[in-house]
Formats: sequence, structure tokens, C-alpha cells
Amino acid sequence: MKKKTPDKNVISDPPCRTSIAVNINISCDTVRFDRHKIIEMVQKVTGQFGTRKARINFIVLDDKEITKLNRNFLNKTGTTDVISFDLSDKADGLNNFDIAVNAEMAQRQAKTRDHKPESELALYLLHGLLHNLGFDDSTAGKAAKMHKTEDDILQKFGYGIVYNRKR
Repeated sequence: MKKKTPDKNVISDPPCRTSIAVNINISCDTVRFDRHKIIEMVQKVTGQFGTRKARINFIVLDDKEITKLNRNFLNKTGTTDVISFDLSDKADGLNNFDIAVNAEMAQRQAKTRDHKPESELALYLLHGLLHNLGFDDSTAGKAAKMHKTEDDILQKFGYGIVYNRKR
């Protein structure tokens, strides 16, 4: 029996080590980032906000692919930074989140905003995750609270202040 070779672009945190499994699939490698640091951040943040059992799938896409998702699932035209889906089945108690982020946009925005592309990508992932954990940015007050939370978390994990960074 031939042993299956793992895809080098997919990194998983095995569920045996934690009840919060994080899978990363890289379809666009425009932005290099520390996968293990992302996994740690996602697990700690997810647990911090009360989720004990979760599967989080994180995919890094380019403009073209995220534009397709935006059109097909949200009925919107054009590219975007992040799209998140809560696919949880409350009956089994497992939170199941899919989060797609745009690496090409992260690269452009990081250059414009004068910080690292990895930090911008981490912001997108965290923003989608916080939406799935119940955060809302539909009003100015809620958005300010969400963005402060993002920056606090990003700073704690070594990405610095990203959203409210002074230029």
C-alpha cells in the first residue's frame, strides 16, 4: 500500500492535541507567513471567546479566486479582503468555520499602510474569525470595538497594531 504524501501547502493541527483544529490551505503564496503562529493565534482566540470544540479551515486566495467566492456566495462584484462562513451544526456542538483571505490584497494594503504583508493577512484572518465568534461591525461603535480587539490580539501575537496603525 502506497503511503499518501501530504500536500506541502496544507498544514493541519491534529485534533488529538487540541479540540480546536486549524487547517491552512495556500492557493496563493504571495504573502509568506508563519503557519504555526497563525494556528496558535486562532486556537487561543477561539478558546478565549468560549469555543471549546472547533474545526477552522483557512484558505489563502488571490484576487481572482476570492472575487469568484464573493460573487457566488455573497452576490457581490469585485474583490474583497476576507470572506468567512459559519458552517457549524449546533446539534453536534462542533463549530465549523471556513475563512478565505486575499493574499494579493494583503500585499497591496501592507505596502500602502506601511507594515508587513503577514500582519495584514493575519488581520484579515482574525477579522473573519471574530465575525464567526459573534463580533459585528455593522455600526461605527461596534466596528470600533471589533477593530480595537483585533489590534489588541495582533499586538499580543507579535504582528503589531495593524488596523489603527498611525501612518
